[in-house]
Amino acid sequence: MTGAAADDLAPPGLRAKVLTVSDGVAAGVREDGSGKSVADLLESHGFDVVERRTIPDGDREVAAALEVMASGFAGLIVTTGGTGFGPRDQTPEGTRSVLERDAPGLAEAMRLVSPLGRLSRGVAGTKQRCLICNLPGSAKGAVECLEAVLDVLPHALELLGGGRPH
Repeated sequence: MTGAAADDLAPPGLRAKVLTVSDGVAAGVREDGSGKSVADLLESHGFDVVERRTIPDGDREVAAALEVMASGFAGLIVTTGGTGFGPRDQTPEGTRSVLERDAPGLAEAMRLVSPLGRLSRGVAGTKQRCLICNLPGSAKGAVECLEAVLDVLPHALELLGGGRPH
């Protein structure tokens, strides 16, 4: 296959978006350490971080932001924050409402990185050509969890984009 038809089947570059879910960061009373740390890690591994966004906690807010961020986008979307047991921690609920397919292996691998990972309710899955992964709100936890799956993300994104790398 040559020409434009071959180019249409080529996997997209490694593109990512970061969504920070935090009442404190959204209100401007706390720094976005996790969003910055995750964006830096992704960039150091060849991802082009094309958007960073901050919203307050809440399942509706998360769902609405993910719908907008996924529209017309092919790549990785990571969320930071809202995955714990606090009353406002509703990121997994909002994420589940927009996912088309689950990717439980990614969420399970992220939970295994530390003892506190067992307290994470984060989920992972796909929407259209996006892979969405929930990360914890602490910078350390977010980076550790992302590092646990970073090696398989390019392959997952290539498959999701229609590539056949087997």
